[in-house]
Amino acid sequence: MMEGKNLLQDAFERKHDYLRISITEHCNLRCTYCMPEDGIKLTPKAHLMTADEIVSIAQTFVNLGVTKIRLTGGEPLVRKDAKDIILRLGKLEVNLSITTNGILVDRFIETFKEAGIKTVNISIDSLVKDKFNLITRREYFDVVQKNIDLLLLKKFNVKLNVVLIKSFNDNEILDFISITKNKNIQIRFIEFMPFSGNQWDKSKLVSYAEIMETIQSEYKLSEIERLQDAPNDTAKNFKISSHLGSFAIISSVTNPFCSTCNRIRLTADGKLKNCLFSNSETPLLETLRTGESIIPLIKQNLLSKKAVRAGMDDDLKFQNPELFSQNRSMIAIGG
Repeated sequence: MMEGKNLLQDAFERKHDYLRISITEHCNLRCTYCMPEDGIKLTPKAHLMTADEIVSIAQTFVNLGVTKIRLTGGEPLVRKDAKDIILRLGKLEVNLSITTNGILVDRFIETFKEAGIKTVNISIDSLVKDKFNLITRREYFDVVQKNIDLLLLKKFNVKLNVVLIKSFNDNEILDFISITKNKNIQIRFIEFMPFSGNQWDKSKLVSYAEIMETIQSEYKLSEIERLQDAPNDTAKNFKISSHLGSFAIISSVTNPFCSTCNRIRLTADGKLKNCLFSNSETPLLETLRTGESIIPLIKQNLLSKKAVRAGMDDDLKFQNPELFSQNRSMIAIGG
């Protein structure tokens, strides 16, 4: 096992024990920051990982030292064999979790329990029905709200992922915080990040500093508790002292956390990305299908990982559309 763990170390001595697996590119929403308005060109089914291949690759990573796997998409629960995949991955010696838009959650409660999933992240960017429908280009607001309450009722750890966009939902920061008053829930404010086709520019960014300034306009400094972050946590964690729940800020743009990154991503078509912002990918699936070992490819991929945001180590580079436009759209990467 020690040798395997060494394979999951990059050139900067960062050890990677967290694998995010996208099991589909399909989604039943069309969120503006996630995919282009006219959708994306979907990968042919023959080039996507089967359930057996997902489990096989996941097992390899677990053997190499991965201790946490998160399922993403697209929307992972729209995949026809999602239940089978979840249950099979739940048998691995790993902490299994999932990110979903919440629409189909009620059909998977027992599956989650059987697989040992304890934490469910729900992506929701507005508490205003009309705005929710606008940003998702669909009308599932009531369904999502009902399923969030169902998860809480069933004692899951629930985290709400909120991508903040200036002049769209930044006026809802305090409304989201208010949810934590009587519900044991975590709100995760995420800085708007650049991906292919999502019309990113820095003027739309709501920064960590701006988020905290808004919260401090309502709550005294003595009321805002700084919580202990978990090792390798991407979020800075807080709570309002009198509230049951908590909130966190993920500042990938203004305060990147690259120095402690332990994450690697597997796309639905079996390609390994060592950074969310990286244009380069390592195809594992085609090698797996030949019967050869994918371990040398995994090692090579990690050793090529840059120190900061795929080499975009200053603000000018990060704002250069030519650099991030070569990347996939978020839906094709996996959240």
